[in-house]
Amino acid sequence: MKLQRCALALASVGLLGAAVASTPAAASGQADPKPYLSKQSGGALSAKAAGPCLSAVGVPTAAGTMQEIDATPATPPRADVFETFPFVGTRLDATWYFATNASQTQFYYYGLLIQGTSLYRHTTYLPADSTKPPVPTFKRVGSGWGSFKSIATSNYSVATPRHAYLYGLNTNNSLYRYQIVGAGFKALGPIPGFRGFKTMTVISESATYDTLLMTTAAGALWTAHIPIAAGAKPVMKLIRSSGFGQYESLIAQSCGTRGGTLLVAVDHDTDTGNQYAMSHANGTATAVTNYGPIPGAVFNGVDHVSLTSHYFQLVGE
Repeated sequence: MKLQRCALALASVGLLGAAVASTPAAASGQADPKPYLSKQSGGALSAKAAGPCLSAVGVPTAAGTMQEIDATPATPPRADVFETFPFVGTRLDATWYFATNASQTQFYYYGLLIQGTSLYRHTTYLPADSTKPPVPTFKRVGSGWGSFKSIATSNYSVATPRHAYLYGLNTNNSLYRYQIVGAGFKALGPIPGFRGFKTMTVISESATYDTLLMTTAAGALWTAHIPIAAGAKPVMKLIRSSGFGQYESLIAQSCGTRGGTLLVAVDHDTDTGNQYAMSHANGTATAVTNYGPIPGAVFNGVDHVSLTSHYFQLVGE
């Protein structure tokens, strides 16, 4: 039911979907503007068996803009590039979640970001007129975040017990976890043992665990299965021993009903993205399909984030 409401909400605010090619406007003879965000990213078209899988990637830049790039798997992948809109200059960003208020009169994305050494929460409102840019607002959460090099969030909201966590990969070789409770954060302490790890994203959210997909500077790809239970140690599994060292951003979204993951990995040195498909994660037995570089799109963000819905869960492991 929530998925249906989400889809109807997106349709009602007029966000355009897969047909992003412009057509002449009848009145002015000018091309219709592209939308700022696609309806796929908010979840009207789920990456499940009934619909096509795609990667909806947010590109927040140091110049203070945000842009969506959708990549559909093929050889090579197909890119749909949307209009940029004003945001704020950031250093690190986490997943953007689409949501709506109870009366479905206001639609927005929300998420966390780091600017300098401070953590902020953003709420980015979508105007009813889709030709107008989204309107971001920001609230400072706290300071002391200067030593973090990657952040990611989980959001298990489809059943109880619900949970939401912020994960931070620190330059001191530890992974920090914070429980998000309403507007507050509860520090759960560092998890040591992450020397050499470079970036991460969440690929699974469940009632009992989260799973991170992580790369090392040496190019390895790992999963970190982290139980929700306090004090439980993560279970680390190697997916690939090499081939991923050039990437600074990972963007993962669910694909299919068997726990597959569609992954975009971004090389910040070249501003290029590469698309992969992964089977249900199972160590070195995980199947990984490389669709190759995504043509026609510039991934020039400070990092890159998943654009998804509050109502969808990741089930990649």
